[in-house]
Amino acid sequence: MPQSVHPSSPTASPEVDGDAGGQVPVPMFNLTRQYDSIGKELEAAARTVLSRTEYIGGTAVNDFEQQLGAFCQCQAVAVSSGTDAILAILMALKIGPGDTVITTPFTFFATGGCIARTGAKPLFVDINPDTFLIDQSAMEQSVNSSVRGIIPVHLFGQMTPMKSLVKWACDRGISVVEDAAQSIGAHDPDGVVPGELSVAAALSFYPTKNLGAAGDAGGVLTRMEAFANRIRQTRQHGEVSRYMHEFVGGNFRLDALQCAILSAKLPYLPKWNQRRIEIADFYDHALADTDVKPPHRIAHARHVFHQYVIRTPKRDELKDHLTRLGIGSMVYYPKPLHLQQCFADLGYQAGALPNAEAACREVLALPIFPELTEAEIVRVANAVRHFFGKNALP
Repeated sequence: MPQSVHPSSPTASPEVDGDAGGQVPVPMFNLTRQYDSIGKELEAAARTVLSRTEYIGGTAVNDFEQQLGAFCQCQAVAVSSGTDAILAILMALKIGPGDTVITTPFTFFATGGCIARTGAKPLFVDINPDTFLIDQSAMEQSVNSSVRGIIPVHLFGQMTPMKSLVKWACDRGISVVEDAAQSIGAHDPDGVVPGELSVAAALSFYPTKNLGAAGDAGGVLTRMEAFANRIRQTRQHGEVSRYMHEFVGGNFRLDALQCAILSAKLPYLPKWNQRRIEIADFYDHALADTDVKPPHRIAHARHVFHQYVIRTPKRDELKDHLTRLGIGSMVYYPKPLHLQQCFADLGYQAGALPNAEAACREVLALPIFPELTEAEIVRVANAVRHFFGKNALP
């Protein structure tokens, strides 16, 4: 889910004030460090595309789709963004006016926005207060005859358990579309990966993601060859042959330059994901005796920690404290989708989905990216400990 600032700009992390003691800020995210480690490979990949002058489609796109599909154990189709991945899937399913699609209100805007863009109606259901993932029992109770789709969101790098959800939906002729924008490399408690059981899963390669491009980029994962072909057609204006259009699609192509950069980065993703897990393990241990609630990890699942999100009723005070100490933090998300002005016509009122609303008041993401130093991780943990009156780590 995109940030509203350049991920390596000074405004991406709080400024230092007098309380920081002159220390260099700990950024919420920083891409410069990643570039410093693999920049030569990225530049070589870009030069290859430029020398071929093959900018749309072609070798780089095909190679990336093959590599991504092998990594994700699915067929992969590269598209222009994570948002367009969701939209293309819904369009390929012919979801539109008169249809309803269930999803969670505790997510980046694109999840609900894409439903509305098809002309369908979003139906928001509450979340599990521990995992922040869609509450399956609430989902089951909310279903009606117009529901044609469900979009579970694998939030912050942790997957919604898929087997029971998909079986329940399939028994009712409802399509499941995964918003896997933050969960590449994750699996659920049964070892299910994004795109394995659902119709398709949407990925985002926004620069701040675990696997990030040099701009907007996304992908669609599916185990169904016919649906993969349908997405390829959808991303090319529904074209069946040159200038012949079977249906109305969109321009959802991903350019060759982004694919080449992603291909260069993909081999590093397992190491980067593992480093995120190690940082999360440290935070869990370091904050265990404080009053914050650490991220809940579903047993036997693999959480890849796109974000490390704690929660506390003192969220705003803690965030201000971290800012004074020069430590970055972010709120994902400050307002649930069902209370956004653009969805006012759906008729939701404050209190309708209390778990999601409480999460928006209490969640705070701490810095977690592979290039964080040990000293920075300790500094973040000690800043949180200090806020709650705990001694610094040795």
